[in-house]
Amino acid sequence: MRFRRAGVVGGYICFVLTMLLVTPATAQSVNKELIDQFNAQLLYVALPLMLFVEVILVYAVVRFRNNDNPLPTTKDRSLEITWTVATAIILLFVGVTAYAVLANPYITPQQPMNSQQSNAGASFSDFSESSSESDPVVVNVLAYQWGWQFSYPNANITTQGELVVPTDTNVRLRMTSVDVVHSLFIPELGVKQDVFPEQTTVIRTHVYEPGQYQLYCTEFCGSGHSRMKADVRAVNESQYRQWTQQHRGQRNTTNATSPALVL
Repeated sequence: MRFRRAGVVGGYICFVLTMLLVTPATAQSVNKELIDQFNAQLLYVALPLMLFVEVILVYAVVRFRNNDNPLPTTKDRSLEITWTVATAIILLFVGVTAYAVLANPYITPQQPMNSQQSNAGASFSDFSESSSESDPVVVNVLAYQWGWQFSYPNANITTQGELVVPTDTNVRLRMTSVDVVHSLFIPELGVKQDVFPEQTTVIRTHVYEPGQYQLYCTEFCGSGHSRMKADVRAVNESQYRQWTQQHRGQRNTTNATSPALVL
């Protein structure tokens, strides 16, 4: 039995050390990099604490397992102050780290001041600029039951079910919905933002490497929710310019688009 306990404790310690030493996969965007770094920082704090508590627990069980006359422990004011201060420091570290990530404009971008439209639709009139110095590529995203439409104002291109973005470039997605609440989510890029009717929401990203990614809706929006997907293609800058030149003027709009919603 003693060897079994030792084996269980040894296996647990090996598992924790392996988790600490494993290097996560390289992030594909600024958003994902920030999220991975935050998770790693929390992991480096949580795992040693968990290991420390488990070691004390195992020690107490083994050390006092045959104690037929247990007595209450005496008060130790120094110990109580120590673990209270240590807990406060840990919580302060977690709070400051979380705030630094959440306040980043790639995770929580500044949203436009939305006002209710006079008609039943929504528009991007509150975000009239098509690009800026900090975000040279802007894509207007229209969500509808059950699909995604992407419009590139500078290139006069509209696509269905495919989002093409350049790498090493700041990209801003301006989003609105035709009908109900949707949510745009690209797991590999760490991009997630709710999309509302009659409002414009914004999310920013900066992709590092070319690749193919999947875009999902993560807000239950009806019977076709599970098939509300789109392809995301990240290409280098020269390929992106070539793509915009080849498709300039192409407007593949959805039937769900009303005149008030034309991007």
